[in-house]
Amino acid sequence: MINRSLAPKINKVTSVDFIMPERHTLSNSIPVWEIRTDKQDVIKLDLFFKAGRPYEHKKMVARACTRLLREGTASYSSKEIAEILDFHGASLASPVDLDNSNVVLYCLSKHFEKLLPLFTEIVTSPIFPEEELEQFIKTNKQALKVNENKVDVKAYRTITEKIFGIDHPYGYNSSVEGLEALSVEDLKLHFNKTHTGQNAELILSGNTSDDTIALLEKHLGQIPKGEKSSIPFDFSTIEPTQVQVKMPDVLQSAIRIGMKTFKRSHPDYNGLYVLNTILGGYFGSRLMMNIREEKGYTYNIFSSLDTMVNDGYFYVGTEVGKAHEQDTLKEIYLEMDRLKNDLLGKDELEMVKNYLMGNLLTMFDGPLNVSEAFKSMRVHNMPFETLNELIYTIQHITPEEIKELSNKYLNRENFWEVVIGN
Repeated sequence: MINRSLAPKINKVTSVDFIMPERHTLSNSIPVWEIRTDKQDVIKLDLFFKAGRPYEHKKMVARACTRLLREGTASYSSKEIAEILDFHGASLASPVDLDNSNVVLYCLSKHFEKLLPLFTEIVTSPIFPEEELEQFIKTNKQALKVNENKVDVKAYRTITEKIFGIDHPYGYNSSVEGLEALSVEDLKLHFNKTHTGQNAELILSGNTSDDTIALLEKHLGQIPKGEKSSIPFDFSTIEPTQVQVKMPDVLQSAIRIGMKTFKRSHPDYNGLYVLNTILGGYFGSRLMMNIREEKGYTYNIFSSLDTMVNDGYFYVGTEVGKAHEQDTLKEIYLEMDRLKNDLLGKDELEMVKNYLMGNLLTMFDGPLNVSEAFKSMRVHNMPFETLNELIYTIQHITPEEIKELSNKYLNRENFWEVVIGN
């Protein structure tokens, strides 16, 4: 019988193995990164364009353009596209991020050749029907109306706006006025300018073959080569302050403490990635153990290190009762000070290292997961091999280095402090 009073043995992860992608290049200059395996009879095709917020001529147009790509082409209506995908047991997603326009196809290998022409038409010949844009605007206006009464959403929108600025692509918030200002002509202008071969990359994973690469050339080689998009905004820093926003009749207050950091290629990124995990990046973190487990002020508290292609930010977030606002803020800064003043214990650091290495094992489990990890590197214009540098940092970072990073970044004067409550 298992003795459940004893914790299971923790086996140390000493290495992480992953498939290195093979590079091809289409005639229109689009790089294709292939991760081939025959373990699963599926194919994932992930096409992304540098066509997010930094490349907009009007606020909110990038997200609308990405969302409406599949809502009608020169040959197919949105209903016909959905029926074809459903008939072949395939799925097509258009996830939105700040920097890129993404279109992702999942299908069985045997259906790839049949579906690729449809995929190609979606990414080369969308017509952005007026009625679909109107529905997009209506749906998102309703979502904004719902979210404006959520303290956590209000706090997130406020902290990012304060860190980057109200007119910065990473800082501005979606608005009803911005939605209503969008037109079909805006979407077409953004699409024609940014959805070109010079701004695109392809990641192909699963049960592929040489014929698959030939098919990509035949169809996606049609994407116009175009010109590379430029980024027309600056990266000025705003002096942080404390912000209190009143929301009547809410039961909890939302707290966000954040600061501008850097993009993923910064030399301190890997170390700060580990430090973030220690402070609030997993269930056993310092903030969770203190503010949730010991004090009982909140159900959840976290810290996050978010990176975009051209910048990044670090923040702490939680929701608490109004009576615990100031105590929670005090304890957050106390945990930061502890990391600045005291060396991390060997057992705690080893636990965090094991947790992060275990996450990496999951990240590289199978070609479809590997493609996601690889995409994150390509999006940030970094070679895949730099993942080995992250692994090395996780395995070898010392308590002294953690303390040094804490003193460099976890200083109260660096942080915007946002509290949303009644």
